Order: sequence, then structure tokens, then C-alpha cells
Amino acid sequence: MANPKLLSLILFSLFAITSAKVFFEERFEDGWENRWVVSDWKKDENTAGVWNHTSGKWNGDPNDKGIQTSEDYRFYAISAEFPEFSNKDQTLVFQFSVKHEQKLDCGGGYMKLLSGEVDQKKFGGDTSYSIMFGPDICGYSTKKVHAILNYNETNHLIKKEVPCETDQLSHVYTFIIRPDATYSILIDNGYDDIPKELPDPDAKKCFTDYKDDPELYVYPSLRYVGIELWQVKSGTLFDNVLVSDDPEYAKQLAEETWGKQKDAEKAAFEEAEKKKVEEEAGEDAAGSDAEDEDEGETSDVEGEDSDAETKDKDGATTKNYMMSCDEEALLPATRHGDPSWLQVQVIFFLRILSCRIPSRKAKTG
Repeated sequence: MANPKLLSLILFSLFAITSAKVFFEERFEDGWENRWVVSDWKKDENTAGVWNHTSGKWNGDPNDKGIQTSEDYRFYAISAEFPEFSNKDQTLVFQFSVKHEQKLDCGGGYMKLLSGEVDQKKFGGDTSYSIMFGPDICGYSTKKVHAILNYNETNHLIKKEVPCETDQLSHVYTFIIRPDATYSILIDNGYDDIPKELPDPDAKKCFTDYKDDPELYVYPSLRYVGIELWQVKSGTLFDNVLVSDDPEYAKQLAEETWGKQKDAEKAAFEEAEKKKVEEEAGEDAAGSDAEDEDEGETSDVEGEDSDAETKDKDGATTKNYMMSCDEEALLPATRHGDPSWLQVQVIFFLRILSCRIPSRKAKTG
């Protein structure tokens, strides 16, 4: 006989999920272009990037696609509209997955929720937003999850430091704001060793300077979700966007998508890295063979082109290291003693490039 308590818990969970309000959900399946508007922002400056609909270079399911930045040194802006709603007296859940295939050095992977009336064709960096959330990476100093909320027309950054993931795999970021003005930030449903759910209720109050405002957390006219980025190195892929009132539904969505695919995606990434290393090793070997052949050709010169030793009137020996060129010297220099390792490397490098300079002499004695 089934455990009555377990059965009740399952039934309660199913009821909670079926009663969840989903304001917006996007898995970028067929017809996604009809739901999203690419902004004209920066097009007149020829710096607007192009979005690709793809599952990426490595993935857990080639049929599960998202949208990915495709051009370096470009601005990106795209948004989608949903029926306007207010999160007053209810929980707000904002969730999406992001993957930085380009091994991001400096840039963001955040998304925005916007309110009111927005001209989507003009959506860009100066467009006001209600919430901005997601990972931000820049060098060694900045590797954290940004959560910025607009209050009274001013943007406020949540000061709690939450480290973000920095690898080249997909990760799910979840932002939960509750009616008591507390919040939680989760990464990959909380399945790692970084504490994502903040334990102290006082520490997770939004904007403690304004905690006397009972509607601090309220956004009465949420209506759009958007992505607005500047990318030096392209390759960031977004997928599985959700705006809801139910954290359990968000967790289920993450498990159905990221959870089922993460192991296969990791294996595909490791295979791609292995192949890349093998290809680079092959290229290095081919380059080394070509260098050896070139060295053999340049050393086999006749008469005056061969290395030779002469003595001056003081009895000092001069070694002439000949190069395959006879024009005006680009790098004139005289060194006492045999040439250093660096000199030899410079000579060798210049030979490869067919740089034309005359012989260089080094005196010994």
C-alpha cells in the first residue's frame, strides 16, 4: 500500500504545478521569430549583431535550440512581449539558461524584464527596465550574478555576492522575488556547492533602505522580456526563458531541459575539446616539418653564402652567420661571442618569413 503522506505530497505538488501561472515561456521552437522582435538599435552604425537559431557547437540535444550571438564586437538587442501583469501579492520567478561557448573573458549573459509601453524596434541600452538579472564576467575580478531592480526610477544593484558559473556549458539562472520582499537566486536548481538560497531573511530583503515600503517588490505592469548585450567575443546562447509565479514549475522546467541534457552536453564538449587538441597537435607537427625543410634549404648555400670564420689584424675570430637576403639591413647588430639563443631564433624566424637582411657578424677572441 502506498504511503499516504507521500501520496499527499505528490498530489499537492501536481496541483501546485498545474495551478502555476506562466506569463511567458520560450523554448525557441518553431515560430519563435514571430514572438521576438530584433531591435534596430545600432544598425545605423553597422555595429548590430546577428542572432543565430542553433543548439550550439556542443549540446545534449541537437533539436533543442536557442538563440546565439554570432559576430564579435557587436551590440545585440531582442525582445518579446507577453500579456501585461502585476506581481503584487504573488511570487515572481524569472528563469533562463545561458551558455558561453566562446569562453567569455568579459561580458554579460543577463536578461531584462520591462514594464509599460516599449518600442521594441528601438529597444537598446538606454531603454528603462524593471529587472536585470544574470551572470556577468570580466577578467579575474568580476564573476558574479547581477540582480538589478528599479525602484522609483532608480536602478539598485543587490549587494549580495553570488558567484556565477564560468565554464562553456549551459547553466540555469533563477531569480525569485516574494511578496514579503525577500528573494532567492539559484543556479542549476541549486545543485552545486555554492549557497544560492540566501539563508537569513534579513539579509535577503530587497533594498533594505526602503524596507518600510510594503510594495517595494511590486511591478504593476510587467510586459516584456529582453536581451541587450555588447559582446567582444560572440558565442553566448540563451534558451528556456520563463516568467512565472511558481518556483516549483520553474524547477520542473529546468529538469526537463537542462537536467536531462547536461551530461550529454558535457560529454559532447569534452569530445570537441579532445578533437581540438588533436587538430592543434597535428598542425604543430606539420609546421615543425615545414620549418625543418626550410632550414635545410637555407643552410645549403654556396660560396659566399655559407657561414665562415675570418680573423682580423688583432687575431680576433669573426663568425659570419649568413641569412638568405642581400638588401639593406633591417636589424643591424654586432655581438661578441657566439650568438645567443634569442639571436638564433630571430635569424630562424626571419628566414621563415623570407625577410631580406645581410649577414650578421659576431666577434670572438
